[in-house]
Amino acid sequence: MKFVDEVSIHVEAGKGGNGCVSFRREKYIPFGGPDGGDGGDGGSVYLVADGNLNTLVDLRYQSRYKAENGKPGQGSNMTGKGGSDREIQVPVGTIVYDEDTEELLGDLIKDGQRLLVAQGGFHGIGNARYKSSTNRAPRESSPGTPGEDRTLRLELKVLADVGLLGMPNAGKSTLIRSVSAAKPKVADYPFTTLYPNLGVVKIESHRSFVIADIPGLIEGAAQGAGLGIRFLKHLARNRILLHLVDVAPYDDTDAIGAVRAIEAELEAFSPELARRERWLVLNKVDLLPDQERDAVCDDIIQQLGWEGPVYRISAIAKMGTDRLMQDIMARLEELRETEG
Repeated sequence: MKFVDEVSIHVEAGKGGNGCVSFRREKYIPFGGPDGGDGGDGGSVYLVADGNLNTLVDLRYQSRYKAENGKPGQGSNMTGKGGSDREIQVPVGTIVYDEDTEELLGDLIKDGQRLLVAQGGFHGIGNARYKSSTNRAPRESSPGTPGEDRTLRLELKVLADVGLLGMPNAGKSTLIRSVSAAKPKVADYPFTTLYPNLGVVKIESHRSFVIADIPGLIEGAAQGAGLGIRFLKHLARNRILLHLVDVAPYDDTDAIGAVRAIEAELEAFSPELARRERWLVLNKVDLLPDQERDAVCDDIIQQLGWEGPVYRISAIAKMGTDRLMQDIMARLEELRETEG
């Protein structure tokens, strides 16, 4: 499932260090020649693809990046220190444009790939370089040149690892709010979600996956009814589908019928997609009386003849969600190893 994540950042390479005007002055050598050193080159700015990142969200909070300036040259033919380069980590799959000219600067498609986006300034020349047979004591030097300064537009087609299926009001948006930093609109009426919501679930610092909430499917979606056809297409790249079921619907909707309707839409749209790994997630179990909870859930599982993984959760109360997310992470890592 792909979504476009876009952000603009400003990058500025370091200025080159100025050349130095200096003459050798030592005891017994009162009229030494020029010994002013060159400046150091300014640092450049690079984008580096990082396979552990999923979105560009971190760049929204820091939008300006500057490399270090080169140091000026010194006497005794000492060259100034070059400025340090600045590296900006971005997800694999990031496309880079110059925002002002619309020029495509590059496409980072491999983990560890580096892209130069702002060249550091060239160092200035010290007066020792200007010495010649006709100019024995030059007093001229050159300044360092400015580094490149540009505004970039970064685009990322995000691939969601996990897609959420379910009828309107099954609790998909609530689940995303519960397990990630995403804040989709949530309300107690059908069809709240008009556009896919994307969330990054972080298990540990370098263990995360992308989960996407799909707008509620309705009967006839595969034939183009409602918004369903636009989003069924996005499910094709998911590794795992979570099928959310409301076990305590406020309008007495038949849970079994809801699952069958979604299955029929998936089969009509893509038989291959219908065979994708799908987990059953029974949501809103906290709304059931304690003494009836197990019986209601067991009855749904039995009537469906469900043989895959089953989880009983309450997204709004965050009950059972931690275990669900941990198990998804483990399964995704297992699939990634299998895929090589």
